Amino acid sequence: MAGILDADTHIAEPPEMWEHLDPEWYARRPVVVSVPDDTQYGKSDHMWLIDGQIYPRTAGRGGNRLVTPTSQSSVRDRVDRKARELLDLPMRFEDMKVQGVDGQVVFPTLFLAYLTNDAAYEVALCKAYNRYMANVYVKSGGIIRWVVVAPLRDVDATIQELRYGKTHGACGVFFRGIEGDRTLDDPYFFPVYEEAQALDLAITVHQGQGAPALNNLVDIQRSHTFTHGRMPPIVAFRNLVQNKVPQDFPTLRWGFIETGASWVPYAMYQLQGTMKADSDFWGPKLFEENRMWISYEVGEDYDYLVRYIGEDHIVVGTDYGHHSPGTNDRLASDPSAQTHMIKTLRNSSIASNVVDRILIDNPNALYGVS
Repeated sequence: MAGILDADTHIAEPPEMWEHLDPEWYARRPVVVSVPDDTQYGKSDHMWLIDGQIYPRTAGRGGNRLVTPTSQSSVRDRVDRKARELLDLPMRFEDMKVQGVDGQVVFPTLFLAYLTNDAAYEVALCKAYNRYMANVYVKSGGIIRWVVVAPLRDVDATIQELRYGKTHGACGVFFRGIEGDRTLDDPYFFPVYEEAQALDLAITVHQGQGAPALNNLVDIQRSHTFTHGRMPPIVAFRNLVQNKVPQDFPTLRWGFIETGASWVPYAMYQLQGTMKADSDFWGPKLFEENRMWISYEVGEDYDYLVRYIGEDHIVVGTDYGHHSPGTNDRLASDPSAQTHMIKTLRNSSIASNVVDRILIDNPNALYGVS
């Protein structure tokens, strides 16, 4: 029997990752810089310097909040720092045991941000990330799976990375809701979808800031990541369904990760105003026919949402790596962090066999693993 698969965890990318850069790019490797702790950046006082830009940038327009690098004072004293970086796997395994998780799927942190306009440099950065994660997969004995970070402005390079990932433990392909100046229904991405389908890799649409034009409208201190990070996956869902893209790839699976699920009725209602379909399509049938799964957060109204999504297309993730140790307070960590999710689901009014589907059957189906 398949085990409990945590559908959404993260790595806090460490400096060791850039040892995997091809030699010609090493002089442009991301490096950690610091500022005094009494600046507007507060406890995010260490940042990655990448081609003259800093990440995270917790002040001003186009900003972001990240737990990498872990040398920033908001992170460096956390006991699980090396587990977040996937440098201390025994500690990560121990945390999984405490949570009741048998396996994890890892998403990036730094690559939630838009890092460079240089397409060739993006290829190099993605390759370094993917090779680091391939090593983690081997060292973990296959317990820790991952999604390919794809250099999407180079389709040929992306296809090569998908093929590399498939043979090295990857189970999905990382997309943000908008990539550059393209929404995910754009035919530009179809060769990537075709290859992912051939390789049996899921397309995973994770919240993230992939659209510079949108990013630069947003003051991070006023809007947090809501506008440029959490809204784009809703756009992706709407456009993929409206333009019937999943029908062109009849076995390709789609996951919407770290999005919550409360937006689904709203998006579905908006689609009803622009798309003709039989009345029974507007519910679980939509997710079944389009092979789509939605990540649920345990504070949401499950009984309401399951009427729209269905029991077989809901997954959950702890958001491990973006959590704050010792607390389940959403205000103390990433709002999607829920390291207590298994205990909460087991103690809820949801039937135990349905909880098993959410924790075991559904994520294993989405990611094609067991």
